[in-house]
Amino acid sequence: MGELKVLESRLDAVMDRDEYGGEDGRYRIHSLYFDDYKDTCVKENDMGLSERVKYRVRYYNERSDMMRLERKEKSDGRCHKTSCSITEEELRQIMAGNASEVFWQTEKPLLKLFCVRCMTGLLAPRAVIDFERTAYVEKITNIRITVDRNISVADDFDHFADGEYIRYPLQEVGWHVLEVKFDHILPAHLKHIITERHLIQSSFSKYSLGRRKLQMMGRQSADGAYTGVCVK
Repeated sequence: MGELKVLESRLDAVMDRDEYGGEDGRYRIHSLYFDDYKDTCVKENDMGLSERVKYRVRYYNERSDMMRLERKEKSDGRCHKTSCSITEEELRQIMAGNASEVFWQTEKPLLKLFCVRCMTGLLAPRAVIDFERTAYVEKITNIRITVDRNISVADDFDHFADGEYIRYPLQEVGWHVLEVKFDHILPAHLKHIITERHLIQSSFSKYSLGRRKLQMMGRQSADGAYTGVCVK
């Protein structure tokens, strides 16, 4: 934690905190990830494929009345995300197997596409990922640095919207995830702040790690079927 405090104090000196953070600059993120019956998203991530797509529904803090459906596409190391609003009722209908009804009721292209994928690819909810985020932004150069704490996984999808579900931690106490996003060049002063710290660089997929955690606990089988209901 000492290492993280030093890093954050230096980032505070040169960057702005995300405007959506609370008094302590943090906000909580709740994400419901979908995958097909072949666990394609998990397998493509584990294989390190340069092109892959995944869908998730996300809301911030306790604002489940402002859910967003997101399609996150990765191609040649670059990420592109599209999103649209989705209501709790639309989400419940989709999870209940009524994606066709939502398809005909909505005018949102992304939600229609998601419904088609649910019907043809048999997408279904696979994991809820929760964490606390502190975000630093540089709007002019479009640089974003995030620190994610207390990352956990859950599989009680019926209570995704109200947050009343049991969470299982994904990392040892005192470990967190730092992520740096930039378009072209990371300025030297930011690179210096980050690289002089004792950090462990590695690929990190919260969703894949969460799925493995659930499988290890016997909550899911290897094919996704349910057996039951790096800064320090």
